[in-house]
Amino acid sequence: MTENEIAKQVVDAAYNLHCALGPGLLEHIYEVLLEHELKKRGLSVVRQVPVPIVYDEIRFEEALRLDMIVEEKVVVEIKSVENLHPKHKKQVISYLRLADKRLGLLINFNEDKIKDGITRLVNRLPES
Repeated sequence: MTENEIAKQVVDAAYNLHCALGPGLLEHIYEVLLEHELKKRGLSVVRQVPVPIVYDEIRFEEALRLDMIVEEKVVVEIKSVENLHPKHKKQVISYLRLADKRLGLLINFNEDKIKDGITRLVNRLPES
């Protein structure tokens, strides 16, 4: 599957989850349930993925953790906040660069309409 095909599955699963539960739950709950939805679709999902950072020739093994990587290609960062801040997008871009991935989805489940809470971010992903 391509990154874009995976992203379509993630967005659809997030939509179904949001329709069933709505906004207002904790991020961790959406993370666990989104993992379940994606695995039901046959996708591989890894949560709380440690990403090392090399700085000053020192490797820091657990410098950061990604919420989720789907099919080893798409980074998913989950939020449940009143408003996304520009730093949230910068966070995902940094995750993509450091994890050497090309597509990320920032999903804020605390929106009345989930479509307003989904942001697609790329790192060297060719146009399709």
